[in-house]
Amino acid sequence: MPAIVIVGAQWGDEGKGKATDQLGSRVDLVVKFNGGNNAGHTVVIGAETYALHLLPSGILTPGVVPVIGNGVVVDLSVLFEELDTLDARGIDTSRLVVSANAHIIAPYNRVLDKTTERFLGSRRIGTTGRGIGPTYADKMNRLGLRVQDLFDEKILLQKVEGALELKNQILAKVYNRRAVDPAEVVDKLLSYTDRVRPMVADTSLLLERALDAGRTVLLEAGQATLLDVDHGTYPFVTSSSATAGGACTGSGIPPTRIDRVVAILKAYTTRVGEGPFPTELHDAIGERLRKSGWEYGTTTGRPRRCGWFDAVIGRYAARVNGVTDFVLTKLDVLTGLERVPVCVAYDVGGVRHDEMPMTQTDFHHATPIFEELPGWWEDISGARSLADLPASAQHYVHALEEMVGRRISVVGVGPGRDESLVLHDLL
Repeated sequence: MPAIVIVGAQWGDEGKGKATDQLGSRVDLVVKFNGGNNAGHTVVIGAETYALHLLPSGILTPGVVPVIGNGVVVDLSVLFEELDTLDARGIDTSRLVVSANAHIIAPYNRVLDKTTERFLGSRRIGTTGRGIGPTYADKMNRLGLRVQDLFDEKILLQKVEGALELKNQILAKVYNRRAVDPAEVVDKLLSYTDRVRPMVADTSLLLERALDAGRTVLLEAGQATLLDVDHGTYPFVTSSSATAGGACTGSGIPPTRIDRVVAILKAYTTRVGEGPFPTELHDAIGERLRKSGWEYGTTTGRPRRCGWFDAVIGRYAARVNGVTDFVLTKLDVLTGLERVPVCVAYDVGGVRHDEMPMTQTDFHHATPIFEELPGWWEDISGARSLADLPASAQHYVHALEEMVGRRISVVGVGPGRDESLVLHDLL
């Protein structure tokens, strides 16, 4: 059986967790392949709401094997806190598998993340301060700690000492902070060893054998396309590969095993943190979208910046991810608007751009060119087929589908697991 990738098509918070959860009962393994606890998924099941930060959404579905892939950076304290919370709510977490090659977020990287961001002042990136960026930097600088290092105390100490040789100089001499004791770091990390040991595996081998056995693997991205370190709005991005290509490097599955790429689009646009946002609204409508859509970060609680749907971004996401299907979420949030503007292109210095501008400078100066679509007033949360939607809402879906150039296969009309219209089966 092939593997299926789910990615965010905008700046994150599109509803990937719900999409993954909807497919969960029909897949066998759900793999998180990038990021860490710097983003979250909110999943609503009946009267229960679950906020996941580090764990794959598949952990909520009985029988599914949730996997933390090698491309993820793991804060062990957060991992066990999340597991304990779910255990207390009656969720079976014993199925979790963690890659031996996943990197560990060391305590000193959380300190560096927060300190550096404060130091940048007005040039800040808008990180969550959870040590994600410094941990990925260590990975690329070959100073990183991996989960497997917990099982060799001598190697772990050597690696921590090596990493802190320069970091302590920076903390003390640049930021006037106390140096970090390597032995304290090692002791803290080793305290997790016994608990994490049964979860650790060669997850690339596990996934290959699962696919060979005819099992279905769902690869779940953290963050989203416009936050990808290579293809996003750099430097206002995350530190990992959040596009479909990252699913291969972050899981150990070769690209020839991937059959379908599902990208999640919100019916409007949001982003958290700093950086350009052409369709952002700074008025009462933007506040209305924020309140109606409950646009506050799952992990940070920060209010999200809100704006109109951007078809240029949708086309870009389709291209760089090789999208086969889009899932359109939160259509219900637009109910009650007389007209709904959609960005179809950008004006940059008098020149029309139908595709993403090549440079960050041009994107920063992009002015949206809008096309207005008729709104609707009817409550659509009870709709279960496209025909159940008001004519204007149907037209909105069809118009967006034409603009982004790929089929919209699922439309979300509410936060609940069952509040969706399935136009084309994703499996």
